[in-house]
Amino acid sequence: MKAGWMLIIGRFGYVQTLVILTLFYGLLLGPVGLALAVSRRDLLDKRHLRIPGSAWHESETGGADLERAKLTS
Repeated sequence: MKAGWMLIIGRFGYVQTLVILTLFYGLLLGPVGLALAVSRRDLLDKRHLRIPGSAWHESETGGADLERAKLTS
């Protein structure tokens, strides 16, 4: 008897997961991705990677000195 309920609950959980993921991707990530594609936004700044050379960017924060290292430990 217990195995029958577990089978039903397992199927219900599988369907529920599919519904939740479909709603999440379809109603949240889909429109956001579409809006970013239409506006041609580059949130990861990948356009600069097509230029030959290094992709290294200097840090905008302060340098690595002894006083700064003491504060982080």
